[in-house]
Amino acid sequence: MDEIKHTYIQVNGLKLHVATIGSDSSPAVVFLHGFPEIWYTWRHQMIAVANAGFRAIAPDYRGYGLSDIPAKPEETLFVDLVNDTASILESLAISKVFVIGKDFGAMVAYIFSLFHPEKVAGVITLGVPYRPPGFHKSHQVLPEGFYIRRWQEPGRAEADFGRFDAKTVVRKIYIMFSSSEIPIASENQEIMDLVDPSTPLPSWFTEDDLAVYGDLYQKSGFETPLQVPYRSFKEKIGSQQDPSDLKIEAPALLIMGEEDYVFKFPGTEEYLKSGEVKKYVPNLDIIYLPQGCHFVQEQFPDQVNQLILDFLSHNKY
Repeated sequence: MDEIKHTYIQVNGLKLHVATIGSDSSPAVVFLHGFPEIWYTWRHQMIAVANAGFRAIAPDYRGYGLSDIPAKPEETLFVDLVNDTASILESLAISKVFVIGKDFGAMVAYIFSLFHPEKVAGVITLGVPYRPPGFHKSHQVLPEGFYIRRWQEPGRAEADFGRFDAKTVVRKIYIMFSSSEIPIASENQEIMDLVDPSTPLPSWFTEDDLAVYGDLYQKSGFETPLQVPYRSFKEKIGSQQDPSDLKIEAPALLIMGEEDYVFKFPGTEEYLKSGEVKKYVPNLDIIYLPQGCHFVQEQFPDQVNQLILDFLSHNKY
């Protein structure tokens, strides 16, 4: 971990924190985190790819971790994160890159691949496949207590999270998202109360790990993270052409834990196992990890590292 360097890059009016490891002349891999994560979620993968001869780059998004909080967090969009990623790579003089995204970082990775196909050597996502525009509407069939619907409601999550310090919020969400069940609260229950305070952390996530996350979310707060992703799902990306015309042609890999609660989102398993996803990502391979939860990169780092390295080696530029 001491080998990882931490720098700040001025991007689109903000100073963004970027963690890097590996030679500047090596093929580059950019890691895009999800929620409730920051660059640190990729610690195992960054070291593995650097040891294999690649350059690992893991930014904190605007409003996350050590990066600046935008002046108006409530106006942040997915496209801002995509443009920030492009600007970071341009600042580092990287013209071609492997893009790896976890959770909603998968959406950032895929939108980046749509906007900048000439820059993408390959794309790997963990936990979330490519979703065509409008897929978020499937959320509406879930109950009112579905965590995404609750967090989309202005003020609801802020009041819920505000009862606890940042470290406790991250602890509860990590435990909740490690389950195979979709987090859904009853009518008079808040999302944070779905997790009993005595519930232990997953065995692969230590108190020291939690302390890193807690410190960084204490700094950033949750205003930007609640905006992107949860309150930005309806954002219109790019031109409004027929979604079936949007194709990611780059080599692609989806790593999915078989116990990931995202599998239970309406239509997701059928979308993946029927092959419909390949209408949009024709060069996609899918690998399922038995017992894998939503955080496979931390739960099974060795397996995930090997899958990533095999993909990078096969598609090396």
